[in-house]
Amino acid sequence: MTTSRTARHALLLAVGLAGLCGLTAQAQTVYRIVGPDGKVTFSDRAPEKVAPGERSTALAVPETGSSNASLPYELRQVVQRFPVTLYSDAQCPPCDSARSMLVARGIPFSERTVATNEDIDALKRLSGSANLPFGTIGSQQLVGYSETEWTQYLDAAGYPKQSQLPRNYQRAPASPLVEAKPAQPAQAPASKPDARRRVAPAPAPSGPTPSNPAGIRF
Repeated sequence: MTTSRTARHALLLAVGLAGLCGLTAQAQTVYRIVGPDGKVTFSDRAPEKVAPGERSTALAVPETGSSNASLPYELRQVVQRFPVTLYSDAQCPPCDSARSMLVARGIPFSERTVATNEDIDALKRLSGSANLPFGTIGSQQLVGYSETEWTQYLDAAGYPKQSQLPRNYQRAPASPLVEAKPAQPAQAPASKPDARRRVAPAPAPSGPTPSNPAGIRF
């Protein structure tokens, strides 16, 4: 009886540990801190000291499939509020400079390439011109590349001055500004009407004729 009860307890403990491991793999711990004045802040790091009247609660935040899911909590919040997008071209040295600056600073950003006439038209509708590089930081638009200007707007948005990206972070590859449309299947040429016109036979005479005085019809 004792052996059976011990085995059952061991089984329940194993299941509980397995569930805890699964939760840890799918969620990130975020600490909700309530200050003495009632102000609520969030952090992915446990507070070293809790001030008098301050409360700290650990929360489990599920991860998503996005590449931003592994970012530190504070950086992820900035990315959600002020996402960065770079519009570039393969033959554009200033675009390379803008990309290198973003990568060196550890800025999570998406990149859209402008290569086709459809891409250029879409860029004109978006920015009002076809100049590259073109960047957006939240709703702020940056035409051309100036390291000073881009740095000022990144600082104002709250991005860290030094990279905080995890070692396993992978940025999504660049994608066209306008997705290519699938090729339409060729349509068969319309059939032409028959050029030959069929002549209807003349109706047989219904009355008497010189060759048929009696008007007999068969």
